[in-house]
Amino acid sequence: MSRTFGAIIIGDEILSGKRQDKHFAKIAEMLGARGLRLSWVEYLGDDRQRLTETFKRTMAAGDVVFSCGGIGNTPDDHTRQAAAAALGVGLELHAEAFEDLKIRFAGEEITDQRKLLVTFPQGVKMIPNPFNRIAGFMANEHYFVPGFPQMAHPMIEWVLDTFYKSEFQPVADTIEKAFLLTGPTAYESALLDLMERIVAVYPTLRLFSLPSLVGKERKHLELGVEGAPALVDKAMEEIRLEVERRGITWVWRP
Repeated sequence: MSRTFGAIIIGDEILSGKRQDKHFAKIAEMLGARGLRLSWVEYLGDDRQRLTETFKRTMAAGDVVFSCGGIGNTPDDHTRQAAAAALGVGLELHAEAFEDLKIRFAGEEITDQRKLLVTFPQGVKMIPNPFNRIAGFMANEHYFVPGFPQMAHPMIEWVLDTFYKSEFQPVADTIEKAFLLTGPTAYESALLDLMERIVAVYPTLRLFSLPSLVGKERKHLELGVEGAPALVDKAMEEIRLEVERRGITWVWRP
């Protein structure tokens, strides 16, 4: 996989607990259905300076980023302005998005407040909104969509299918296997050398280790890999032989 995908989920109401986030799990699901993986997620409040700093950092990193929320026209929406500041440009009425807006409000007055809905950073492209034709926008592989899931999720799917098909991986060609390890030496720091060797020998696989505790007592260590089936089987056999050599008890994870 050559690209890193991240998500920024914005809204004071999410951080305060007034609303539950519905974006993280869905974005991960949409990527997973295409053989891709969500590498990181950040939750931010409606703070223009912090948003600006975050967008500057993530744009410089070169990741593909989905930003959900804060692109409305109320005083507590700061995403458009923060994105413009991160890009070093001003705001302008987006001509193509404005045409969609006029269709959305056909027969009604297009007020200045409504025009704010499609006032975006200069030079960006629009993301069509099939739900109500009030567009989002994109720049530097950052995709800015509304906070409403019924709008945001179809827009993100459109982005993935329009711009990132070349990144899609056959889902059936990816599997995950893991052992549950127990015993006095079945802990991560004691197995670092083995993990580092597996990562070096199989760079296309994703290795993971997950300790499980019951109270303060260690229950087991889940150790496994994910990727192409043939490589997964080969790596797991190497892990099995090594943990057995070290006297560690193992069973397959259900």
